[in-house]
Amino acid sequence: MKSVAILISGGGSNMLALLDDMAKGDHPARPVCVISNDPGAGGLARAAERGLAVDAVDHRKYRGDRPAFEAELTRRLKAHQPDILCLAGFMRILTDGFVARWEGRMLNIHPSLLPKYRGLHTHARAIEAGDEEGGCSVHEVTSELDGGPILGQARVPIVPGDTPEALAARVLSAEHRLYPAVLRRFAAGDRTPVLL
Repeated sequence: MKSVAILISGGGSNMLALLDDMAKGDHPARPVCVISNDPGAGGLARAAERGLAVDAVDHRKYRGDRPAFEAELTRRLKAHQPDILCLAGFMRILTDGFVARWEGRMLNIHPSLLPKYRGLHTHARAIEAGDEEGGCSVHEVTSELDGGPILGQARVPIVPGDTPEALAARVLSAEHRLYPAVLRRFAAGDRTPVLL
């Protein structure tokens, strides 16, 4: 049984999808903690309501010193000894040193069909490009931003008159199906991509 730490920055809707799936008896992983870079993140209270250990390392206290922030984050993670780290709306870019420590064990969900639209404003960029579909990807985290091996993708049609907000809502629903499916497979040792 693999142990999973989830990193969040906000309300934690993807975190909840992961927790819901791991609560099923046949899952090869179990959650051990949820940590945020924002002590006010709504997802912390939601995780605590489910009996999970929660913690926060306020990135604002480490302005200009990402290695110090990550050293403290690592210290907090070590207390729970996770096998897998899931970034679920964790809005901090991590240094090569942190990524190297978790190489092959850290997953991220990104709201585009990678390798298209790495970084921010993915839905607006997809609409502006005239794409017929958007979607989301789960990938292993490497030192290249949104560039690690893709472990799953879900496609969502872009409809005439779509707005970034409307597309984002539909993609988020797909994220809530995709991320749990990828984690379940990954925790069982299977890196075959999930396609939804």
